[in-house]
Parts: sequence; C-alpha cells; structure tokens
Amino acid sequence: MLNIHKTVDGKMTKLHGVEDGCWVNLVDPSEDELATMSSALEVEPSFLRAALDEEETSRIDSEEGHTLIIVDTPAMEKDDTGVVYSTLPMGIIVTDRHIITVCLKETSVVRDLQTGVVKDVRTQQRTRFILNILLLVAKRYLQYLKQIDKTYNHMERQLYKSQRNKELIQLLDLEKSLVYFNTSLKANEVTLEKILRGRIVTLYEEDHDLLEDVLIEVRQAIEMAQIYSSIISGMMDAFASVISNNLNVIMKVLTSITILMTVPNIVFSFYGMNVDGLPLAQFFWFPLLLSVVIIVAVGIILKKKDLF
Repeated sequence: MLNIHKTVDGKMTKLHGVEDGCWVNLVDPSEDELATMSSALEVEPSFLRAALDEEETSRIDSEEGHTLIIVDTPAMEKDDTGVVYSTLPMGIIVTDRHIITVCLKETSVVRDLQTGVVKDVRTQQRTRFILNILLLVAKRYLQYLKQIDKTYNHMERQLYKSQRNKELIQLLDLEKSLVYFNTSLKANEVTLEKILRGRIVTLYEEDHDLLEDVLIEVRQAIEMAQIYSSIISGMMDAFASVISNNLNVIMKVLTSITILMTVPNIVFSFYGMNVDGLPLAQFFWFPLLLSVVIIVAVGIILKKKDLF
C-alpha cells in the first residue's frame, strides 16, 4: 500500500503524486511499488527492502546522500487468547527532498501522523519530522507498557480466585512481550545516541532538545519494561509454587482416603477366608465393627499428623 502526504497550510494533506517536501509511506509494498518508488525517488532498493525483514534490528546507515534509520515500533494485535504485543521494524529514509517510511504493517504511529492527530508537524522539515516519528514511537511504547500493567493487575486478581493454568499462560505471553519491548528499546536507544552525535543527521539547536526528550522517553520505557518483567516473572514463580502446593495437598488427602478405604478390604479379606483362630468369627457383625474401629483409629492418627 502506498500513500503520499504533505503538510499544506499546516494540515496533513494526501497527494496523488510525489512532490518536493512530501512524505511517502509504504506498507507491505509490492515489487512494482518498490521498483516505482526506487526509480521516482532515486533511492537504493536495498534501503526500501531493509525494513521488510522482520528480524531486522534498529540501526542507522548512510549512503550516497541518503540516510536510512530503522527503529523497532510496538504493535498490538488481538487473537483468541487476548491481546498480543510485539515489535516491528520501520524504516525511515531521508533524501534531499523527501521522507520515506517503510513497514510490513500499518502502525498506530503512522496512522496518527496521517490523520493529523499530531499537531505542528511539517513534512518539509525533514529532521524534525523524523524526530516527531521517533517521539511517537517512544510514547507508544509507554502507552502499551501501561496497558500491560493493567492487564497484569487484572490477571493477578483472577489468579487469586481461580489458580488455573490459563492465567499463567497469559502471564507468560505478557512476559514474552516485555522481553521483545526491552530488546527493541535498547536497540532504539543506541540508534538515537548515534543520531544525537549529529554526524549522520544534521541537527539544529531545537532538534537537540526534541531528541533528548525522545531519549528520556525511551530510557523511561526501558526501565518500566524491566520492572514489569521482574514483577511478572516473580509472580509467575509464586503462583506456580501455589498451584504445585495445592496439588500436593490434594494428593495427600486422596492418599489418606485410600488408606482408610483399604482397611475394610483387609479385614473382610481375612474373615472371608477359611482361617482358623480369628476372634468372634461366628458373628457376622464383628468384622464390620472391627473395620469401623480401625478406620476411626487410623483417621485420628492421620489427623494428628496433619495428613488429613
């Protein structure tokens, strides 16, 4: 999918063709779209395809006057088990006249820019536009981390009630998402620090302040991801121990019941055979009474041993 936008009279406006100072957004582009944009914008095809690899990590590269910035953006999807958080690489290519973004899926960051949710953004100011994208990415991480925290608190209350494996599996998914977030955020931090040096991307005085704000947001997100990951990991271990302990208690009770039920079988087995010398064998009620007495005695012993 191909969309072209440009800031006209302070508003983000959709265009039908490429113009100077425009923003070209490619979402899961076809080979024809890649070839067309590569020719029209005079950009290396490898730059356009770099972000289409899901395993691509955050980095910055420059070649023939074009700068490629790849950042990991957070993504949220819903499935049968709930909400799944992950990360996707997004490529930002800066030329002398255009800005190009490439991603495998449409992200909420790009959607907010296209719909004009973000104010005072101009596509003609390329460096500042890039920094606004990076700031949006960092804020989206913080937003999703807060959602993960709320989801965790809800599942924690459910675990106190049910103690089933379903909640533990959901916690495991959240922990995996936090690992993805933490890894991507650290890679983004390294890329931002390279940009801050000003060797590849030219920064003006006001750009330094904005980039420092982005770095602060990213570092805050890294700290939050690490804290939430430690909390969830500890809680999973605690609840796994609780579930295991409950299973041990159930097995202990069942074992005690089995012992008590075995007593009548033993007594009636002796009295049911032709064995001489058994006490009061001529009375049919005696084996039953003897079984009850032994069961009560064994039950008292098990109770004192806290086994029942």
